Amino acid sequence: MTHLPVADVAANVAAVQDRIAEAARRAGRDPASITLVAAAKTTSSEQVRVVLEAGLVDIGENRAQELLAKAPALADGPVSPRWHFIGRLQRNKVKALAPWVTLWQSVDREPLGAEIARHAPGAHVLVEVNLDGEPTKAGCVPNDTARLVDGLAGQGLVVEGLMAVPPAAGDPRPWFASLAELAGRVGVTELSMGMTQDFEVAIEEGATIVRVGRALFGPRPE
Repeated sequence: MTHLPVADVAANVAAVQDRIAEAARRAGRDPASITLVAAAKTTSSEQVRVVLEAGLVDIGENRAQELLAKAPALADGPVSPRWHFIGRLQRNKVKALAPWVTLWQSVDREPLGAEIARHAPGAHVLVEVNLDGEPTKAGCVPNDTARLVDGLAGQGLVVEGLMAVPPAAGDPRPWFASLAELAGRVGVTELSMGMTQDFEVAIEEGATIVRVGRALFGPRPE
């Protein structure tokens, strides 16, 4: 599970942080208000260690088995990662993940929230929204978001905001704007949106968290 040499990864961290800062300035925002999450799917523990040493502590994983392999390997280092679970999550993986995850970004249904509340009471979560109703994509539909936010809060979870992935084709800006508008309506503030191909646009539309993989680690292996 390797991408670029570790020296290149370290340089990429600085380059992406500069791009984030510039996008924030264009939007009249404080760059410090935006969290860069390194999307580490298929990377090695060594590469994750490089981004930690470069000062980037928020690490996202799409797959439970990868997080569970990397987290213990990196737990004793000089910098402790803040693990974000950003992929589709099965309820039967929650118990094993609970000791490690700081922010559960892909909560899209109440039974999943109940399982998180059972094993990680008071956990911080984001509601994943399926903005365009694509049937193969995870996430609740926009009209159900307020109900889900209330339901998760009722389970004792801290619902910090919303997360979404826009459609692969077309301009992502209207989708990011719609997620920001939805967050305002349901009363949450964190917006996890934007990846390598569109994180600067996402920042201009209000993203507080961006999930970047390829711009840090290089293309994922086939």
